[in-house]
Formats: sequence, C-alpha cells, structure tokens
Amino acid sequence: MISQVPKRFWGRGTSRGFSLIELLIVVAIILIIAAIAIPNFLRAKIAANESSAANSVRKIATAQVAYNAAFPTIGYAPALANLGGPVAGCVPSSATACIVDFVLASGNKSGYQFLSIGFAQGGAINNAFVASSAPQAYDVSGDRNFCVITDGVLRFNPGIPGGVPAPDVPTCQTYLTLQ
Repeated sequence: MISQVPKRFWGRGTSRGFSLIELLIVVAIILIIAAIAIPNFLRAKIAANESSAANSVRKIATAQVAYNAAFPTIGYAPALANLGGPVAGCVPSSATACIVDFVLASGNKSGYQFLSIGFAQGGAINNAFVASSAPQAYDVSGDRNFCVITDGVLRFNPGIPGGVPAPDVPTCQTYLTLQ
C-alpha cells in the first residue's frame, strides 16, 4: 500500500521553494556585502560634507569682500550673522547684509560649524577677517578644518575631536594651503 502514496509526500518531488540552508546562505551574502559597503558610504558622506564646508568658507570670504565694499565705514563684517539675514523679507543693512543664506549665516551647515570675524588691526575699521569651519562630530561629519583670511587662500588643518573653527588670522595662517 505504501506504493500508492503520491511521491510529493516522500521526497522533494514536485515541491518548490528554498530550503533553510539556501535562505541562510543568501542572508549571509547580503550581510557580507553590507559590511563592505557601509564604510564606503560613510567615507562618501564625510567627503561630501568636507566639500560643502570648503565651498561654504569660500562663500563667506566672498561675502566678506562684498560686505566691505557695501559698508566701507565698517570694513569687513564683525560676525557671520551680519552677512546673512532673516529667512524671508531680508532688507540689506550693516546688521543683516543679506549676502549669504540664512542657514550658512546661522553657523551650522552639513555637519560643520562656521565662524567669521572681522578685525580692526590698527584702526577703527575692520581691515582683516577670518572665515573658518570645523566638523561638529569629528570622523562622523568630517575630518578637516578649513579657513580663509583676507588674502583669499583656502587653508585646511586635520581636525581633532572637539575642535573649533580658527578664531583669528594667526591661527588660520598655521593651516596648510589647500591645492
């Protein structure tokens, strides 16, 4: 009588699907690919944040030159906030020049913190400035600090955990020139 039982009950026969071993192999392959790909994605994110930070520091330096031309009795902007303005309805003045966007003027963008200060060296008019940035989370949002001073040369320095943007011209001058 056993010979009358259909073949599908005694073996693989016509049954379809994946065995448990086959599913475990597929999951293992997916995990290996993820373990290889995730660090590369994080490095790509850091590279993008650093590129954005370097570009933003250049924008701040350009804005400082424009501010100096627009308000010659003040010179360069005393602070980064003076280069920006409100989100909407910005009316240019020496307090809010409306040259850079609100996000950059707030001092935080793309995982970096930004600083820009105008200095009066030997007079009442700000005749020098520093524009700088540092990663908010070292080795997560970025690895390098960037700065520009009155000469317009972009410089960088390897960041450190808990680092801050270059606060003055002499500090920025110690950074390496970005080529």
